[in-house]
Amino acid sequence: MAETVAAPLTAKDFQTDQEVRWCPGCGDYSILAQVQKVMPTLGIPRENIVIISGIGCSSRFPYYMNTYGMHSIHGRATAIASGLKASRPELSIWIVTGDGDGLSIGGNHTIHLLRRNFDVNVLLFNNQIYGLTKGQYSPTSEENKITKSTPFGSIDHPFNPLALARGADATFIARSMDRDPKHLQAMLLRSYKHRGASFLEIYQNCNIFNDGAFEIFTEKGTKAEETLFLEQGQPLIFGANRDKGIKLDGFTPVIVNLNEGHSKDELWIHDEFDMYKAQILTRMFDDPKIAGHLPRPFGVFYETERTCYEDAMAKQIEEAQAKRQADLDKLLRGNEVWTIN
Repeated sequence: MAETVAAPLTAKDFQTDQEVRWCPGCGDYSILAQVQKVMPTLGIPRENIVIISGIGCSSRFPYYMNTYGMHSIHGRATAIASGLKASRPELSIWIVTGDGDGLSIGGNHTIHLLRRNFDVNVLLFNNQIYGLTKGQYSPTSEENKITKSTPFGSIDHPFNPLALARGADATFIARSMDRDPKHLQAMLLRSYKHRGASFLEIYQNCNIFNDGAFEIFTEKGTKAEETLFLEQGQPLIFGANRDKGIKLDGFTPVIVNLNEGHSKDELWIHDEFDMYKAQILTRMFDDPKIAGHLPRPFGVFYETERTCYEDAMAKQIEEAQAKRQADLDKLLRGNEVWTIN
């Protein structure tokens, strides 16, 4: 009898029958579409893929993905995903969170997931606002942001998500945006291929409560001058005419004009494995309103290898069993005991 070969999966196979309930024009629609396009290319059965979210607009994601999933509790998606990965390491686990969910109430869980280096993928949708609760400022909102909760302007200094991830020793950090589908697809693939905790920040427009927060990086008239797309082994070049570059003056990035006596040979060459230069890249975070400011980088900032938590845990259990040290009573008793006469 001939063996039946399953048809290749398509983006449609990852769509559910649930009504997608985001505001018309929300950037989440684009992110959902790119994830559904990328998933079939991974070659993973849908039953081995899990989407875990916390609370927020982005956290509706599991309802719209025809995979296993869990809409968990506020800020705890990373903790729940850690437990699942520890018990079922063969699963491909994707954490969908927002700047409020992942960096405010869930901030502590996020940094510990990254330092432990579970082999999971974190997609942090950053719209610099609380959308689900109707427009309060978030941990990534800019200073002096006027919102319903800050009518006189926010006095908080915002988080820089990638700098935070780098400080937590994340083994993969990258940035993309909702309005650049091809780049976002490429970054999703890179995140998946990384062995360890990947942290992908995605600029996502909230057209109701924070419309245009990132338009300087997405609109045709400004994108080329305001964005810097990182490519491994390539010089840092940007501009509408590709005539601007960045070189290092010591540890300080400086913009030079390639039409004014500067050559590509003196430019900074991007190296994804250089942790020191990655620190500088994450700090290229100037206010776009400042004249002569640096462009905002997009792409893979840093990648390195480190043992995954679930692998180290499995090895420790195996070694303990081999040494016959798996006696629970003995473990609870410990090594320091006293005998009372």
